[in-house]
Amino acid sequence: MNKKTIEDVNVTDKTVFVRVDFNVPLSSRDPNETITVTDDTRIRAALPTINYLLEHGAALILASHLGRPESAEDREYAMDPVARRLDELLDAPVRKVGAVVGPEVEAAVAALQSGEVLLLENTRFEAGEKKNDEQLSQQMAGLADVYVNDAFGSAHRAHASTEGVARAMKAQGKPAVAGYLMEKEIAALSMAAENPPHPYIAIMGGAKISDKIKLIDDLLQKADTILVGGGMANTFLAALGYEMGESLVEDEALEEADRLLELADRRLVLPLDLVIVDEAEPDAEIEVVPVEDIPVDKMAVDIGPDTLTRFEKELEGAALVVWNGPMGIFEIEEFAVGTNDLAEILARLVEDGSQVIIGGGDSAAAVQQAGLADKMTHVSTGGGASLELLQGEELPGVAVLEDK
Repeated sequence: MNKKTIEDVNVTDKTVFVRVDFNVPLSSRDPNETITVTDDTRIRAALPTINYLLEHGAALILASHLGRPESAEDREYAMDPVARRLDELLDAPVRKVGAVVGPEVEAAVAALQSGEVLLLENTRFEAGEKKNDEQLSQQMAGLADVYVNDAFGSAHRAHASTEGVARAMKAQGKPAVAGYLMEKEIAALSMAAENPPHPYIAIMGGAKISDKIKLIDDLLQKADTILVGGGMANTFLAALGYEMGESLVEDEALEEADRLLELADRRLVLPLDLVIVDEAEPDAEIEVVPVEDIPVDKMAVDIGPDTLTRFEKELEGAALVVWNGPMGIFEIEEFAVGTNDLAEILARLVEDGSQVIIGGGDSAAAVQQAGLADKMTHVSTGGGASLELLQGEELPGVAVLEDK
């Protein structure tokens, strides 16, 4: 990575504004309840950067969005549960302030000492955050001496806290650099996008082709083979003329699916069999059928065992595997078999020396759910950001940081 990192700047006795990605799942959306963090993976992912800065004598201002609040009135998205969990994980005092900018924040920052942490309120409580408002960016820039972006999951957004504040601080002669998580993400995903080792096998899943047309086009230029499962496989199969019954099929994407199949010249590997049900419910009666035998009143919810065997054979000897999207409706245990079994195959590949990168979003959630995240080479914390980086696109939150 050609961007400066926290190790390239002096942070001792400096106030450092760190954009983190603490957009974590919560136990409830009822502000009258005691809300807790149900998965602290993203908080833990930021700890190496936070601890380095604290150990080197910095005072930290942490900023993150949480959920999709429409305004500051949506108190169920307040950062209080995140502050409590962070306080449990750090050997440093954590104070949470009830605003993003303004007199209350400025007073809290003025009182902040080296080795202390101040967590700002949800950045999306400010209307100017998503608009990358210049005034809001300037107010944030005035709080600190150094800007650090460690929020890879938000780096594809040109928001005030991810791009505007960095630009404003650089204009004031202040450094804007990457944290350890950002550095790690960019290194792993850029390798796959720019200089992948071969054989390079991509695995594509998830619901829709339309969300990933550009990525599939790009992968067909770089990957040796693309294995396709999940809902997007239904649309490819429908384009080939198979009856897909009640399965999710993007009719408006059939023409694109045809084009990609022709472009791929048999390098797109589709399911041989599928798990079908009457309805996508946990107690549904499961049947496995070849793709040519799907009844008109059934729907596909997972890949079948013959497909998994075919995929495993294709993956043999891979130098690099990039996986983006589950193989079925993995949120329902009965329909997660294909996704979980594929995760186990990939874990074994890593043991045999392959590099396996999980592209964030549902794929990351799936390997977490399977208990195999620590067996992968890299599990991205950013779904949309990882997609854009794999497509070779420039991320605004990265582009604005200082070059080495």
